[in-house]
Amino acid sequence: MKYQLFPRSQGMSDELMSIVKCFENADDAINSSSNNLKSNEVLKELEGSLIALGFSVEKGKKAGQKIRVPVLFGLNNNIDKEYNADAWSLDGKIVVEVEAGRATENNQYMKNIFQACLMHGVEYLVIAVRNMYRGHYDFDIVYTFLETLYLSGRIKLPLKGILLIGY
Repeated sequence: MKYQLFPRSQGMSDELMSIVKCFENADDAINSSSNNLKSNEVLKELEGSLIALGFSVEKGKKAGQKIRVPVLFGLNNNIDKEYNADAWSLDGKIVVEVEAGRATENNQYMKNIFQACLMHGVEYLVIAVRNMYRGHYDFDIVYTFLETLYLSGRIKLPLKGILLIGY
């Protein structure tokens, strides 16, 4: 397991460390060096511990099983636009996205960042990626991107931070 909070000028809160502990506790089952799980299978291994922390967790891909996070509100406060998340804290401040094969090959991590920036009330994004996938180091690729994003100072994200976890 590897993890890093961005920007690196912040320390980890107890709440974010609790999420890291969920991954550490499931390491034997999800570690990408010895397991080839799909993202939904990894999420299933984490489900109980995330729920215990106060998260809603996606149960499946059908409409009633997804976690819908509001983006835009319309007339009578109805939700006009929403994005799905793998897990969402009950206070609405933390979104968790677990990726496997699509993390870097399809730049899914970039889509996760963009969508989290638009989600109402979200302050932190947790992105979990494999340490290694098909001979390339997904954690390192995403780490380098986030490091460049934050150090360049050219784009200011509305999030307080992004926690990257490599499993």
